[in-house]
Amino acid sequence: MFRLDGKTALVTGAGSGIGREIALLFAEQGAVVALGDIDEDAAGRVAAEIGATGGQAFPWRLDVTDVESARAAVAAVVERHGRLDILVNNAGIGMVGDLLETAPDDFHRLMAVNVDGVYYCSHAAVAQMLVQDPRGGAIVNLASVAGMVAVARRFAYCTTKGAVISMTQSTAMDYVDQNIRCNCICPGTVETPFVEAYLRKYHAGEIEETRQALHARQPLGRMGRPEEIAPLALYLASDEAAYVTGAQMVIDGGLTAR
Repeated sequence: MFRLDGKTALVTGAGSGIGREIALLFAEQGAVVALGDIDEDAAGRVAAEIGATGGQAFPWRLDVTDVESARAAVAAVVERHGRLDILVNNAGIGMVGDLLETAPDDFHRLMAVNVDGVYYCSHAAVAQMLVQDPRGGAIVNLASVAGMVAVARRFAYCTTKGAVISMTQSTAMDYVDQNIRCNCICPGTVETPFVEAYLRKYHAGEIEETRQALHARQPLGRMGRPEEIAPLALYLASDEAAYVTGAQMVIDGGLTAR
């Protein structure tokens, strides 16, 4: 397994789901992990899990829609550990609706979390990565297959994840000579608290039926699991991925191959 000994990482949305699994795996593989989440209690529980197994992590209340909060999170890592080697932009939200069903306030909310959040955290991280010695680092963004292909009634979500893919490529090319790599992971549907919230909000009267339909939509016959996404993030953050930048890594049970 790829090691992260001596490296520091900031994972956003680390209190649950994919972010939690990434944080647990990074710590297991030797990284010191800052657990950024708007729910600091949830981040604290993950930090306790990591500490119980001998890993190093600390929770940090992070609102990715606030540029000062993003800067403070990066500064906290640097103050405690001297540098920031890895940023994982995992925090995100979703909604259901086509163009006409999407209210302006909802659209702007998704943009604030899914796009502005990646921008703010990446801005702070890259600024640090350029001045530390040795210079450089790795950024892993969580995009989605919804940023690559159309998903019915996901207008705002698809828009934001397409933006994440574009930001990934631009960042990779702009800083390729400064030893900063930037890649993104494009999962299909993954069974997380994010999906559970979707089921409760939009399919309250048919949760199990809709869950089974989500499983069946994947060519492999089931949704992904968060622990199946985390190893790809580990690889992209590791030195073994030194030749990988600007990539869109699809992990979707075959959905986009159909």
